[in-house]
Amino acid sequence: MSLILYAHPFSSYCWKVQIALDADGTAYEYRNVDPSNPGAMDDLKALWPLGKFPVLVDDRVPVVETSCIIEHLQAHHPGPNVWIPDGEAGRRVRFLDRFFDNHIQGNMQPAVNHAIWPDGEGLPAKRGIDALRVAYDWLEANLPDSEWAAGDTFTLADCAAAPALFYADWVDPIGKERPRVQAYRARLLAHPAVRKSVDGARPYRAYFPLGAPERD
Repeated sequence: MSLILYAHPFSSYCWKVQIALDADGTAYEYRNVDPSNPGAMDDLKALWPLGKFPVLVDDRVPVVETSCIIEHLQAHHPGPNVWIPDGEAGRRVRFLDRFFDNHIQGNMQPAVNHAIWPDGEGLPAKRGIDALRVAYDWLEANLPDSEWAAGDTFTLADCAAAPALFYADWVDPIGKERPRVQAYRARLLAHPAVRKSVDGARPYRAYFPLGAPERD
């Protein structure tokens, strides 16, 4: 069975799935939905009319939503990583996955939206930044002493954390007053699968509406 991933190299949610695929060494075909690749978005919309990406196609069947895609990979294309463990550990991983998607990415997004649409787009930018800082503080107080977000193994939670913290720190720096979060972000960026996504996105940094910092 062949896997096709419709994605964009600069998209944080696409990174989340790419990280899981690359960390497992799973073979897949990448179809870039960038406007420079005419037709890819039309093909994606034929599979998923909402037009959101990433979309994974597994033997011609589309799988959508990042957490569901990674769960699908674990069930049908298992690799060396256990993305969602059983029992209480799995519940913690699922919670952290939602935390990074909703409270890190979700709260940085209004600032990005405001840069694109200054007249307003949903939650005001300042409220989003204020909530993002609360999320940073919660994470600083609750990250474990282990290497990764939910323990000693790299899981779905870390796939979500890597792009979330990568871009959030661009929008509102984590700061030296949150050393645990800073150190965790650095560990994530050193992971080979995360590094691959970071490097693959470099040509698109001009897309970042707030201006990409000259780091990372």
